[in-house]
Amino acid sequence: MTTEAATIHSPIWRSPITSADRVLHEIQRAIVAGDIAAGSKISEPELARRFDVSRAPLREALARLERCHLIERTPNAGSRVVTLSTAGLQALYQIREELEGLACRLAATNMDEHEIEQLRQLLDQHLTSQRVREGESYYQEAGDLDFHYRIIMGSKNPYLINMLCDELYFLVRMYRVQLGMNGPRVSRAFDEHKAIINAIANRDGELADLLMRRHIAASRGNIESKLQQLGK
Repeated sequence: MTTEAATIHSPIWRSPITSADRVLHEIQRAIVAGDIAAGSKISEPELARRFDVSRAPLREALARLERCHLIERTPNAGSRVVTLSTAGLQALYQIREELEGLACRLAATNMDEHEIEQLRQLLDQHLTSQRVREGESYYQEAGDLDFHYRIIMGSKNPYLINMLCDELYFLVRMYRVQLGMNGPRVSRAFDEHKAIINAIANRDGELADLLMRRHIAASRGNIESKLQQLGK
């Protein structure tokens, strides 16, 4: 990671320093995993008790979660966890497709050979540690253990990193974790990841961009069908 990219790297990825940092991490994980349900009303007293934090750091954490689009505030109605919907998915993934395609294009130029090899090793780790071959599951932890995150960081563009790794990252993860990590799409998604790495390794930014766009479009279609089955 370049120094410039590191300066814009979100505190989300650092070890918690303050009470607000700690509770931010914990609520973030709970929302992404669905332990705090999508669409549920935010109760500050309840969250303060659950996460053992005073109201001031809790409010700071909630403000940061709102900037990450995990919480929505409505005048005279308070705050709620964002809902997962077909319309929301389409709007989010339109942006994701464009920006991650660009990240791939830049990564094909800016990632060094060691970074590319680490990306290959990450996929090998995913294959050996999960039931990807059987199409049962493909769960990626956040940050450096996430294939998409690694490519975004490999773009070396601090503004792109800020948009994708700070502003939108956890909302994307919410859809991916709750609706997109299992089923017949799993093995195809893994193969698509391998093809994207090969394009980056061959320094073919145009192909890497195209493959990532297709990959995200396929992911969107998979999640969209699940949302429609749920009537959302």
